[in-house]
Amino acid sequence: MSLRNKVTLIGYTGKEVEMMTFDNGTLKSTVSLATNDHYTNAKGEKVEETQWHSLIAFGKTAEIFQKYVPKGKEIAIEGKITYRSYDDKDGVKRYITEIRVDEILLLGGK
Repeated sequence: MSLRNKVTLIGYTGKEVEMMTFDNGTLKSTVSLATNDHYTNAKGEKVEETQWHSLIAFGKTAEIFQKYVPKGKEIAIEGKITYRSYDDKDGVKRYITEIRVDEILLLGGK
């Protein structure tokens, strides 16, 4: 994998994995991942900030998500950022940023 577009995240899944099977039999999974960051603001207060990331995976990686990743599971992933756009029903162009997962590591208990 190239270092030019590489993402590594550790966080908790925010929903159950959604699965899709294409006509050619390829599996696709999608799930959201929450990552947390902590910092101290100008008033000296500790602040926690949560970022949400959309994950997609295909093939064997999608199967692992389906079998072993329930809502709330802590995971580490490695992949790359992908961008796409589409026109919604009102003709407005919408943009989507996703992390295409190449590797997953299951963390935490069970």
